[in-house]
Amino acid sequence: MGVRSDNPVGRLVDAVWRPTSASMRWLALAGVAGNALIMATGAAVRVSGSGLGCPTWPKCTGDSLVPTRTPEHAAVNMAIEFGNRMLTFLVLAIGVAIFVAAVRLRPRRRDLLRLAAIQPLSVVAQAIVGGVVVLTDLHPAAVAAHFLLSPALLAAATALWVRASEGDEPAVTLVRGELVWLARALVGVVFVLLIAGTVVTGTGPHAGDAEAPRFGFRIEQVAQLHADIVWATVGLTFALLLGARLTNAPRRVQRRTLELLAVELAQGVIGYVQYFTGVPAPLVVAHVLGSALVWIATLRVVFALRERGDLAARVSAGPGHEPVPGAQLPAR
Repeated sequence: MGVRSDNPVGRLVDAVWRPTSASMRWLALAGVAGNALIMATGAAVRVSGSGLGCPTWPKCTGDSLVPTRTPEHAAVNMAIEFGNRMLTFLVLAIGVAIFVAAVRLRPRRRDLLRLAAIQPLSVVAQAIVGGVVVLTDLHPAAVAAHFLLSPALLAAATALWVRASEGDEPAVTLVRGELVWLARALVGVVFVLLIAGTVVTGTGPHAGDAEAPRFGFRIEQVAQLHADIVWATVGLTFALLLGARLTNAPRRVQRRTLELLAVELAQGVIGYVQYFTGVPAPLVVAHVLGSALVWIATLRVVFALRERGDLAARVSAGPGHEPVPGAQLPAR
């Protein structure tokens, strides 16, 4: 393996070019954080009215890749939109680093390699859809599609983060089948909740630009529908937590479900405060970041329901060896 560097830049290069299981986990976590952050910065673009700060794509203006002075768009709006575009390149760089690390990891793990390959490719897809958003003058359907790609990418990033901490034995379910189906239903409801959130955004005052088209719904109706789905989500989570406790599910299952419930309640508080205070911009950004955290916590609950063995056993097998299925490990 050679001598590893002791300075920050060198350690980063080592993490990518000479990865270990630990550095792979940290890189995967960076991918999760980057994708959650870009969801929040996308909200900042909308609430600041900067969605058309760069009115063309892929250039910022008709003849420049970077913002230039123009009477049609304020400098601050151009800077915000351009900054969000630059953040996409940071997330892309993280995705490329993750993929390179997965290729270089020994022993190689095919499932990690597949999940890692999704990272840079999906960022490119996200950038293309972002271009469609600009070219359609922020049509709410295009904006919704742009936002909903992020949870899909975040799901792959979270799966990579979790799998990088596990072994490769066949999955062993740790809870009763009813709880598995309840958790899967919860994932579906949370995704519907994210969809409802895009409808609220496309109907309300923060659509990215004063001239942007809106959905033709009444904001009170879509906000109420969104709130109803929130309560359904909380109800399912509480039912899952209660079922986990009554069936003496492993501690980590109960802990992950309790974490999800706590994040949901905090998110609900933010949602109701922003509704009754006229939807202030900072709370909208916080609410979008909260939606990313709810999604991550929901996925972690599902992953906690099964066991894939000890990572140390997979690593010690060495290149060219597959782990031997063994006894189920104690729940953590």
